[in-house]
Amino acid sequence: MFKELDPILHSQLRLAVISLLISVKEAEFTFIREKTGATAGNLSVQLGKLKDAGYIEVTKQFKDNYPLTLCKISKKGVEAFEAYVNALQSYMKPGSATQVGEE
Repeated sequence: MFKELDPILHSQLRLAVISLLISVKEAEFTFIREKTGATAGNLSVQLGKLKDAGYIEVTKQFKDNYPLTLCKISKKGVEAFEAYVNALQSYMKPGSATQVGEE
């Protein structure tokens, strides 16, 4: 049977953010915005959703008198990403899942 996909990670932008953070562990808002091509407003909203889900930690500080937003993946975020990838594999190998109409 096909596994349910995490609705938080199923959004293209949120999945891109988590994928980036898996590889770099921590990144500045501007880096994530540049890599994803997202607008600042949309990225801010999506980071909020990931933070609310406990998948990332967001810290705000100053660097050379400029605001700096840092995003870091949490343990829960790593686990959610691994579960999401595992669930996707059930869609890539449909022969191992029960086909529609079979019982």
